[in-house]
Amino acid sequence: MTHSYEDRINRVTAYIYEHLDEPLDLERLADVAAMSPWHWHRVYSAMRGETAAAAVRRLRLMRAANELANSDASVEAIARRSGYDNLQSFTRIFAEAYGMPPARYRREGSHTAFNPAQNGAPTPHYAVEIRHLPAITIATEPHLGDYMNIGMAFDVLFGRLGAAGLIDQSTRMFGVYGDDPSAVPVDELRSSAAATLSSPPAGLPVTTTRAGDYAVLRHQGPYADMRAEYNWLFGTWLPQSGRDIADAPVLEEYLNSPRDTAPSELLTILYLPLV
Repeated sequence: MTHSYEDRINRVTAYIYEHLDEPLDLERLADVAAMSPWHWHRVYSAMRGETAAAAVRRLRLMRAANELANSDASVEAIARRSGYDNLQSFTRIFAEAYGMPPARYRREGSHTAFNPAQNGAPTPHYAVEIRHLPAITIATEPHLGDYMNIGMAFDVLFGRLGAAGLIDQSTRMFGVYGDDPSAVPVDELRSSAAATLSSPPAGLPVTTTRAGDYAVLRHQGPYADMRAEYNWLFGTWLPQSGRDIADAPVLEEYLNSPRDTAPSELLTILYLPLV
C-alpha cells in the first residue's frame, strides 16, 4: 500500500511541474492522485513535507526568479505566467520570498555579481578551491529536461528512500549534470537527483561519483543565480586557472532545502571536474 501511495503522490508531483501555467486547484490534484479530495492533501503534505499549495507557489516563484535573472521577459508577463493577474500581488509575494521586489531582483539580485556588463563593476575574485575528492556511492533518479525542474526527480528519489527508511542526518544530496545547457536543447538535458547511501539495498540503482580533482565553489542564494555563476566559472576562472576540465559530469551538493529555507539562504556547493 505504501508503494501505491508513493506512486500516486509522484503523479501529483509530475502533474504540478508539467502544468504550472494552468489552474491547480486541490480537487483537480485529488483527481490526479485518484484519492478522496478530503484526505489526499494530508497524505501529500505528510509525504512531501509541504502542502501542495505551498509546492505550487514555491515552484512558480522559483521559475519566475529564473526568468527574471536569465531572460528579457517583462515582469508583467512573468507575473501572469506565475498565476498572478494583479502585478501588485505578485510583487508583494515575490518580495516576501526573495527579499526584494521582482524588478529590483532583476537589477540587483546576487546573479548580477557575476555579470559585470550588467552591474557595471569589475568581476570580483571568488574563492574557488581545488580539492581531490574520493568516489562517493550514490543512489540516483534520472531526469530529462530543464535543469530547473530536477526537483521532480528529487521528490521521487527521496520518496523511495524515505519509505525504505534510508534517510538520516548523514544523507547528502547531489545533483549530477551531464550536459551543457547552452549547447543541448532544454528538453534533452540529462541530469540525475542523487543521495548518498552508507549501505545500498539490493535492487536500488546506485553509481559512484568520479574520484579526482574538482574546482569547488560555494554558492549562497537562489538556484536561478547559478547560471551566471557557471558562466563565470567556465568563461573566466577556468581559462585563467591553467587546468583542463575532465570528461565527467558537474556536481552540485545541496546543503539545505528550498522547502524550509528562504531562497537567499540556500547553500549549494558546485564541483567542476578537473584533469
